[in-house]
Amino acid sequence: MSLKENINMVKDELNSEEKFFEKAVITEKFVKKYKNVMIGAVIAVVLLVMGNLIYEANKSASIEEANVALSALNQDPTNVDAKSELESLSKELFDVWSYSQAIANNDMKALKELSSSKTFVVADLASYELASSSADQDALSKYSMKQNSIYKDLALVQNAILFINKNEIEKAHQELKKVPQSSSLNKVVLALLHYGVK
Repeated sequence: MSLKENINMVKDELNSEEKFFEKAVITEKFVKKYKNVMIGAVIAVVLLVMGNLIYEANKSASIEEANVALSALNQDPTNVDAKSELESLSKELFDVWSYSQAIANNDMKALKELSSSKTFVVADLASYELASSSADQDALSKYSMKQNSIYKDLALVQNAILFINKNEIEKAHQELKKVPQSSSLNKVVLALLHYGVK
């Protein structure tokens, strides 16, 4: 190797070391400038993760307590403490339990209260049970007109049967025609149209 090559090699090494130190200084300035922001971001992430873990643990404990209260109510429906605890822990689950009790005891007053429940399924089923139990054609018609009614087709068939019993055949036909062909009650509708409504 010649002296010139050695000098060029040393220069290249010094340039690369100089660039390395230059980048280290830039990084150090960046870290000093944004140190508080980076520490704050790390703390925020840690707090977010801890908060999420605490929330999930609290939610699991609440679900467990609601299940214990529901179990106590299933064993003793008159347990006032379990009722109030279940209602405070999970209003939806309390409404479902209340609905099951109202059906078991044929409690129309409770069903009427539950028909305005914020739990959609409970409110819908309670509305249907009220209309069906009382054989109220207006209530059945009103229920069957609701867009998301669970027993919409069944309400239509029941209403048609009530019309048949009154010998109002044309109205029964109109109710039965509202039941879609894709309904699971289509065979019942066809049988009523063929045998019951002439």
